[in-house]
Amino acid sequence: MDWSALLRMPMTVLLVLAAVFALITLAQLVVLRRHLHGRRRLAASWRALLCLLCFALTLLLGGTGAALRGYRLLGEEAPIVDIDARILSPQRWALTLSWPDGSTRQVQLAGDDWRIEAIVLKWKLPALLAGVPPLYRLDRLSGRYDDPVQETSAPRTVISFGEAGSFDLLRLGKKYPQWFPEIDTVYGSGAFLPLVDQGHYSVSLMRTGALVARPDEATEQRISHPLGG
Repeated sequence: MDWSALLRMPMTVLLVLAAVFALITLAQLVVLRRHLHGRRRLAASWRALLCLLCFALTLLLGGTGAALRGYRLLGEEAPIVDIDARILSPQRWALTLSWPDGSTRQVQLAGDDWRIEAIVLKWKLPALLAGVPPLYRLDRLSGRYDDPVQETSAPRTVISFGEAGSFDLLRLGKKYPQWFPEIDTVYGSGAFLPLVDQGHYSVSLMRTGALVARPDEATEQRISHPLGG
């Protein structure tokens, strides 16, 4: 078998082929049973061999399709929030947060950078390969100073995304893990970038559970050349 060609095949094709060979296996089992009842041992032996071959192909194609699906999903990213920054005064910023559903929020931040954090729930391997995505909840947005000394003394800004009294599946999973046996881990993930005037940033969540923050091209230029040089 050409493994390189197999790995290049679309996941859906592999899973469809696996289902076809599963049906063929069932059909061969029915014929095998008839041969056994008719005491046709030679014919039954060939049918048994064919059943094993079809079943092996079913496992191979299905397993490869599931594995490829898992790896493809690990490389995908889900957009979380866009951030637009406007300077108010040195180390004081107005941010506009825009979510994919169209909702927005205006906040003010102190510092040289913005940092966003999320709580991520990952599933165990069988569920991950089956395509069950990680769950996440945005936790907070905060300001960050470049100078560690200033970080300990300057005003800090922390904006919470949580709602008091709201139902929280992630906390429930940590408190009662026996209710959710397929939960693998619950952990924090964060990302930060420098703040620049008229900056635009996009935050996404990878299938690995990592937050990724990216500036657009113009913002990246401003970060690289803060004085316009």
